[in-house]
Amino acid sequence: MTKEEFKKIMPSIPHAPGCYKYFSQTNELLYVGKAKDLRKRVSSYFNKNKNSGKTRRLVHHIHHIDFTVTDSEHDAFLLENSLIKHFQPKYNISLKDDKTYPWIVIKNEPFPRVFLTRRKIKDGSEYIGPFTSVTSANELLALIKQTIPLRTCRLNLAKKHIDSGKYKVCLEYHLGNCLGPCEGLQSEANYQDNLKKIKHILKGNLSVVLQALKDEMQDAVAKLNFEKAQMIKQKILLLQNYHNKSNLANLAVDAVDVVSILSDEKFVVVNFMMVSDGNIIHSRSVEVKKQMNESHQEILEIIVANLRDTYNSRSKEIVAPIEFLLTEAQVKLTIPKAGEKKKLLELSEKNARIFLLELNRKENLAQLGNPIPNEEILTELKKVLSLKYLPVHIECFDNSNFQGAYPVAAMVCFKNGQPSKKDYRRFKIKTVEGINDFASMEEIVFRRYKRLTEEEKSLPQLVIIDGGKGQLSAAIKALEKLRLQNQMTVVGLAKKEESIFFPKDSDPIQLPYDSEAHKLIRRIRDEVHRFAITFHRELRSKGTIKNELETIPGIGENTAALLLKTFKSVAKIKRMTQRELTAVIGQSKARKVFEYFKSEG
Repeated sequence: MTKEEFKKIMPSIPHAPGCYKYFSQTNELLYVGKAKDLRKRVSSYFNKNKNSGKTRRLVHHIHHIDFTVTDSEHDAFLLENSLIKHFQPKYNISLKDDKTYPWIVIKNEPFPRVFLTRRKIKDGSEYIGPFTSVTSANELLALIKQTIPLRTCRLNLAKKHIDSGKYKVCLEYHLGNCLGPCEGLQSEANYQDNLKKIKHILKGNLSVVLQALKDEMQDAVAKLNFEKAQMIKQKILLLQNYHNKSNLANLAVDAVDVVSILSDEKFVVVNFMMVSDGNIIHSRSVEVKKQMNESHQEILEIIVANLRDTYNSRSKEIVAPIEFLLTEAQVKLTIPKAGEKKKLLELSEKNARIFLLELNRKENLAQLGNPIPNEEILTELKKVLSLKYLPVHIECFDNSNFQGAYPVAAMVCFKNGQPSKKDYRRFKIKTVEGINDFASMEEIVFRRYKRLTEEEKSLPQLVIIDGGKGQLSAAIKALEKLRLQNQMTVVGLAKKEESIFFPKDSDPIQLPYDSEAHKLIRRIRDEVHRFAITFHRELRSKGTIKNELETIPGIGENTAALLLKTFKSVAKIKRMTQRELTAVIGQSKARKVFEYFKSEG
């Protein structure tokens, strides 16, 4: 990316803390960095003289930039660490080794120890952190040691060892830093009470400990023990000045998806974040084409399902600002009112708001400036795809199903670079049993072009199949049946990487991300998604999409969808045992399904 190219995208980068990601032309993640001010930090790569050879090579390979906004530089620091650990970018060095930021661990053992570690293992222990400063973590441990006596030895303080008199108290006991649980001088209940206070300190819930210290200080003053009162006062001041808790790093959540939605007169934006083990591993804002009379609930119902499928999310909880229908029976919807999940939701909304502002900025610039003529864009597309003819007529196909059930499909048509909505077509799958994306694609492509040839209408110059090699091969198979494979160019568009596949080519091509040709293809792809989803929603709202499962008393649409997603067809469900059905939908519903089909014979 050149300095001039960067200047064009610079206004879209906010003056806010966060992480930035540099991608190559092939969409490879090159580098992840953090910044207190994203725009200033990213601009520095293109404005300053670069003495480092690594930096010069990095900037030369940057093709496009992505970023995630955080609440603070500290949170950006932690997010950077989790991203680098997850994706291992080639230009990141400092965080790619086995080292990580330190945690304070409350060890899962009798009379638990509290100490610093860089190894987070699943042994039942409780981990607080990570801490971006080892010094701060050590100071906190020292503060705890001064405030609340705990053991620091590695002895196995199992009850049988204590009762047998195996151990003797050490110097720490005589210094007042330990109350001697090894000799039974401190009960486990008393030790656990002290441990609760330590957990309050580590998690930033200081009020309980502060009140206890204040009471102790007042008691010392009453007894004229001013030296002890002064020492306690110092502890209180240290606790009050402790603000090292992170909004991201100490999340008391294991794996959740966070979603928010914002809209104005022109746009609807959805932000989706995947959180795993307290770290954000994916953050994406998407524009949703605004439709008449569609509520935010209806939009989230479809978009969240698609994004979870795209990112292969397996989390059992979704955090959102409003109620909406969940099609996965085992997933819980949470609408937080306070706490850490509420902070996550606010962060998601912040990213959605910035994306919405950027969409409006681009819209205003397009209205003020001189948009690129469609012919010029089509000429660029013809060149990059090596087409024989100018693609003035483009058609794009997409399969759609509702959580793996109820398959339908759609086709959109663009002429001269603009939607030709009178030529849009919708398809109900007729010949395919169950969910088979390849066979469904073959059916709809065959039906579309069989009809065009019978009606002697013009064929498109370019056909885009939304899917990978399998869907593309299915489309080619349909065209071969009609002997039309050489009369139009057919390409496949991979869903995640946005790579373009040609028939019989093993390697895809990647168009320049910000090129007008690529923007047109993305626009066509988004339009076919919208059209297919709208068709699906209409059929569901009218009750048109029904199957034999929904006629079973006590079995609703969501359960039917889950069964079809798992077993692919009603015919196969009929052959399942009650135990196999129970594993998917639970014992009560499984009994209803099994007995219904059993009664049919």
